[in-house]
Amino acid sequence: MATFKAIRVDKAEKGTTAALTQFDEAELMEGDVTVKVECSSLNYKDGLALTGKAPVVRRFPMIPGIDLAGTVEQSSHPQWKAGDKVICTGWGMGETHLGAYAEKARVKGDWLVALPQGLSAREAMAIGTAGFTAMLAILALERHGLSPQSGPVVVTGAAGGVGSVATAVLGRLGYHVIASTGRPSETDYLRGLGAAEVIDRNELSGPAKPLARERWAGGVDSVGSTTLANLLSMTRYGGAIAACGLAGGMDLPSAVAPFILRAVCLLGIDSVMCPLALRKIAWNRLASDLERSKLTEITHEIALGQVIALGPQIIAGQVRGRVVVKIP
Repeated sequence: MATFKAIRVDKAEKGTTAALTQFDEAELMEGDVTVKVECSSLNYKDGLALTGKAPVVRRFPMIPGIDLAGTVEQSSHPQWKAGDKVICTGWGMGETHLGAYAEKARVKGDWLVALPQGLSAREAMAIGTAGFTAMLAILALERHGLSPQSGPVVVTGAAGGVGSVATAVLGRLGYHVIASTGRPSETDYLRGLGAAEVIDRNELSGPAKPLARERWAGGVDSVGSTTLANLLSMTRYGGAIAACGLAGGMDLPSAVAPFILRAVCLLGIDSVMCPLALRKIAWNRLASDLERSKLTEITHEIALGQVIALGPQIIAGQVRGRVVVKIP
């Protein structure tokens, strides 16, 4: 059997280790489609897997990487044939199933989405799981009834991957976007993406009041914890917050007041097990609603061998926008 380049995470006496190595193709897990991986990306969860800061990896050895874009090499699945361009995100890749930081991946055909027309593999991974999650959040807000006429929307962690794409898409759709960030130096970057206002995250970091002054009609939150509690307390009557991350913690020190006195809704967003029909809608919307020039602004590219070093940086909130991993 052939070998291929991959990042391999192994269990160690204390924690885990990650290294770029040659991986034996015979060790690939079950699946009916083998994909030649062209690009992946770096997401917060990838940082957790690479550093071992949280137990997201649940089998060893593991190839991390929760999303990929590439070309079908072999398939016994009726929907896919050799040469098809595909995207795969979530479904436990990089956690329970060998993931994307490798030249090859073997997955279930039911996990795959066709690369939208006009979108390259690199552009798809510039969007990646983070951008896909941002679009799921926007779709949920739209289903709730939110529109640009509803009022301002807030985006937390705005300079990160989810936040950058959410800001760019919401801005293009005509929303008045309030971008929250802990990095004031990114103000010009966020305004360039489409933010109408930029606020310091400290405005949302103190203990939340049961009800505070109404400031926005909706929001996209990737932080959780006290930040999310503050967002809810400041949401206008009938508004909604789409929650899709926990960079600030898994707790939610909130009161029920926003829900029962202002009819505020908390919308949960999951990108891992998201149904295929919704995945297709989200990717097609990303292909049409995210300006390519904005995508270029928020993205930089690294090689597979540089991924491990960036793991601690994304956990520390030091990575701006999106990072595409070029493979090999």
